[in-house]
Amino acid sequence: MLNGCAYILTVDVGNTFIRFGLFAEDSAAAQECPLATCEITTPSSITADEARMRLARVMAALAADAGMPGALVPAAAVLSCVVPALERPWKTALSRTCTGRVLTVGPGLKTGMPVHYDDPAEIGPDRIADAVAARAVYGSPCIVIDLGTTTNIEVIDARGTFVGGVIAPGLALGARSLSAAAARLPQVEPSAPTHVIGRNTREAMRSGVVLGEVARIDGMLDMVLAEMRATKAAGEGSVPIIITGDDAEALAALVGHSLTVDDALTLRGLAELYRINQKPRRV
Repeated sequence: MLNGCAYILTVDVGNTFIRFGLFAEDSAAAQECPLATCEITTPSSITADEARMRLARVMAALAADAGMPGALVPAAAVLSCVVPALERPWKTALSRTCTGRVLTVGPGLKTGMPVHYDDPAEIGPDRIADAVAARAVYGSPCIVIDLGTTTNIEVIDARGTFVGGVIAPGLALGARSLSAAAARLPQVEPSAPTHVIGRNTREAMRSGVVLGEVARIDGMLDMVLAEMRATKAAGEGSVPIIITGDDAEALAALVGHSLTVDDALTLRGLAELYRINQKPRRV
């Protein structure tokens, strides 16, 4: 607690980056933007003590960015982790740092959202957070595109039900795989090319990776929307499409469909999950 206000920490552990968001407890929900955010590189392994030391630095950075004097100790935390080996260390570190509960997104956590999936336990926690936030902020139906190590497309139908989605290799992963599998191809940064037809190998690779990803997203959206309309999942009006994750704004400018960029969508979803699972206060 700081300045008489309690704060909620949201933590999204991805394969490449770990993102942190700070929310005021009395307004911790998807409709609220985080007071501050921070991003660090995901380590291949970590101990609980190492995670706690990194967390202390993150807390200091969040407090500074939010203009808060003094030490920041969160009242509670919500953790999403797609790397199984890192879940326990981060949960332990958060438990030792927070004064209250640490929620982990997974089986048993209430989402407030019906899920039509063959095995709901298979759904990544980041996908759940994205879907929860998108439904809360943008309504139903809607589509989420999350750009990270993988490119995920999540679909929420007109009744507010998570009905599934698409998982494909992400932009950076595609670039790395291309150079790893072909001995004569160099490693390239997946930045947007100035033209489609590359005049050298690096330009050609950037075009293939970046514009190929754009074409895939546009094509997948066409097919997803067609299937939603055929199955009545799209309802009667337009379907909002939200994009988040790595380079979301840059890719949104290239994709043919109209997209809304929401850089904090996953963190906002975690805040909404905290609100949904908050125990009533005793009077």
